[in-house]
Amino acid sequence: MTSDLYERGLGHTVANHQPLTPLSLLSRAAHAHPERLAVVHGESRCTYRALYERCRRLAAALSRRGIGVGDTVAVMAPNVPAMLEAHYGVPMAGAVLNALNIRLDAATIAFILEHAEAKLLITDREFSPVIGDALARLARRPIVIDIDDPLARGGARLGEADYEAFLAGGTPDFAWQAPADEWQAIALNYTSGTTGNPKGVVYHHRGAFLNALGNALAWGMTGRPVYLWTLPMFHCNGWCFPWTLSALAGTHVCLRRVEAPAVFRAIAEHGVTHFCGAPVVLNMLTNAAAELRADLRSGVEVMTAGAAPPPAIIAAMEAMGFRVTHVYGLTETYGPAVVCDWHPEWDDEPPEGRARRKARQGVRYPVLEGLGVFDPASLQPVPADGRTMGEVMMRGNIVMKGYLKNRAATEEAFRGGWFHSGDLGVVYSDGYLELRDRSKDIIISGGENISTIEVEGVLYQHPAVLEAAVVAKPDAHWGEVPCAFVALKEDAGAVEGQALIAFCREHLAHFKAPRYVVFGALPKTSTGKIQKYVLRQRAAKV
Repeated sequence: MTSDLYERGLGHTVANHQPLTPLSLLSRAAHAHPERLAVVHGESRCTYRALYERCRRLAAALSRRGIGVGDTVAVMAPNVPAMLEAHYGVPMAGAVLNALNIRLDAATIAFILEHAEAKLLITDREFSPVIGDALARLARRPIVIDIDDPLARGGARLGEADYEAFLAGGTPDFAWQAPADEWQAIALNYTSGTTGNPKGVVYHHRGAFLNALGNALAWGMTGRPVYLWTLPMFHCNGWCFPWTLSALAGTHVCLRRVEAPAVFRAIAEHGVTHFCGAPVVLNMLTNAAAELRADLRSGVEVMTAGAAPPPAIIAAMEAMGFRVTHVYGLTETYGPAVVCDWHPEWDDEPPEGRARRKARQGVRYPVLEGLGVFDPASLQPVPADGRTMGEVMMRGNIVMKGYLKNRAATEEAFRGGWFHSGDLGVVYSDGYLELRDRSKDIIISGGENISTIEVEGVLYQHPAVLEAAVVAKPDAHWGEVPCAFVALKEDAGAVEGQALIAFCREHLAHFKAPRYVVFGALPKTSTGKIQKYVLRQRAAKV
């Protein structure tokens, strides 16, 4: 018989139980540090007192237009203050934020607006051509508000008012409340699928709050960080960092366009301490002109994720003085949920060894309850031998609610009580995992599994290679063989495909080396990921 000793008269009350929400982090920052610098954008500056007031004005203005609990508010904007304010103002009104990918085409945007049943759209004027096209495709047009950013490159007005006028219609003392249930949706993010329509990933207040704090814990962020927005806020809500910075009363340095000169200039001018970026951003910085790095100070913290960054890129970043932390996650896990938690004794290893360790994805975030590599059929853990591949799976409070209006996909993703990532990896004896491929990208040649990530990592070691991607090419004898697509550095000169194949054979088992090399620019998704499905189509014709 179960005792109720610790239940009698000890129930939930408003005094001892409140729903978790990241909105509370901003209210605390504004109370504790009202005059601290919160936002830098061009020549404009904003304190935490002013940021909190602007977010409450936005919530009030939305409420006046009938936007409330369960309604979707879409935002089409780069990393500008309005996008940051929407991460607070929209859920303060009870609504759900749908941050749109600014690189999407009109047809996809129209699908998202319709699928999400967006009632209001806040859009930067620079994107008026694609947004105008998208709106023309809709049977029901949402309320449209224009962002008139002084750093934008023009664009037509599409809405009934500009953003500042819309805010002026709200009050700075709007009495927002935490959601009645922390399971309530706070954000909606669409996956950048390679085929078919994207799926809408739903986040809740609890998960957003936990991962906002998880970021600070996993990265060791303290004090007053100065965070540069190189990571798009539309990507997994900026990996929850719009909320993390309020927990630490840090400064957001907005960056409208991610270009090497602007990044290095911002680091020097604003004393940037932290920034995030996909490997493509790190690659851009390591290949920037030497004069851009003249004023670069060492010790800037960099968090990277996305496709596994080759060890060569990590080593190049650290040689420039950056400190790299490698994380891993998906849209379905609020961004990063796994971190290569560093051991001090690894500092004594040579640079190549440290880079190889940092290329591992690592262990679960402090706020993720379960992580493992499993046989996808039996759901049994694979041996921790660094060789046996299985599917990476997670469970816990920073896993999505599910896919909007797609019960079948949600149930399949949560089959067996785990979230199935679709990523293949191995586990080492120390418990750290390393990705080897997407399940659809693994190459099976003559019965042997070939990790495209492993082959790409070797190609990136070649001094002439800027970018590389490896895919399967059908082969009558072997079934399929590796085919490499390579973009060369501008100063690379003439490089023969056979030279790269020979280079790979020096560093890999011969059967893993590419049989074909194709030179040229690599196609990418709207979030900067290389489109391997396009390359597979090309490889079939090589």
